[in-house]
Amino acid sequence: MLVIGLTGGIGTGKSQVSTILKKLGAALIDADLLGHEAYLPHTRTWREIVDTFGEGILKPGGEVDRKKLGAVAFGDPAALELLNAIMHPRMYQMIEERLSDLGDEEHEAAVVEAALLIEANWQPLADEVWVTTTPGDEVVRRLKLQRGLDEEGITARIRSQMPQSERITYADVVIDNSGSSTELERRVGQLWKSRVLAH
Repeated sequence: MLVIGLTGGIGTGKSQVSTILKKLGAALIDADLLGHEAYLPHTRTWREIVDTFGEGILKPGGEVDRKKLGAVAFGDPAALELLNAIMHPRMYQMIEERLSDLGDEEHEAAVVEAALLIEANWQPLADEVWVTTTPGDEVVRRLKLQRGLDEEGITARIRSQMPQSERITYADVVIDNSGSSTELERRVGQLWKSRVLAH
């Protein structure tokens, strides 16, 4: 089973690519969804987050309010560093466990979709790193449309991430997602044949 680490900046189409790969038969591990699990009330990670950032980042039911936590972390590099120091090692462990569970199943590939794959140093979990890219103005357009973010919010998130030019230096495969969804599907289908089935 080939393990693909799929990453890319916000709004570059990682989820589109992982959806296509899943249709082709890949198992999908979504780091964002695992993050939700790590934030569940009264887990070890939840306790560390609350101890570090205070109860102001909780919803009334005790769940971490990811929007509030995001506002704190994205607005302050030191806070983001603290959050990452808690989350990254725990997430690595969780991804490793999921991959180990998949080992017994019949899949040509497993996709670890993670925005911070490189920043968090999770590349050792993958056989190949695939990076999605999209021109900056197209990213802004998509995020306004899909997430209702304003320009300032979008810029803050983009600035908090590794620059696209640096991210692609880690890539085994670069997927340009500046075209249509049909073009993207065709490109990913070709990669599936040439890199996964030929593996």
